[in-house]
Amino acid sequence: MLNNEQLKSFETGVKYQMYHAIVLLFVGFNFNLETASEKYMVYSFIIGMLLFSFSIYGLVISSAKNKKLTFLGPITPIGGLFLIIGWVLLVVSVLNMTF
Repeated sequence: MLNNEQLKSFETGVKYQMYHAIVLLFVGFNFNLETASEKYMVYSFIIGMLLFSFSIYGLVISSAKNKKLTFLGPITPIGGLFLIIGWVLLVVSVLNMTF
């Protein structure tokens, strides 16, 4: 049902979702989530995963059915931005723990 390009895009969404789910497990086991920055970090990862991965899923599936949902295209970079914010907050939190 999917061509090679669509399958690669779908796999990208799956990989990013899996990697960030593992990061969220790490954060859940190692942080108390007491500070605002730690909570924002978790929210950023969750929102980023939803926007990034699920917009890719939507684009690929709608493209495969010849009903491309073009409004999802600009959502993907917004999700990527949230993922970057989550990573920055994670680095800041880890640095605050060690010093």
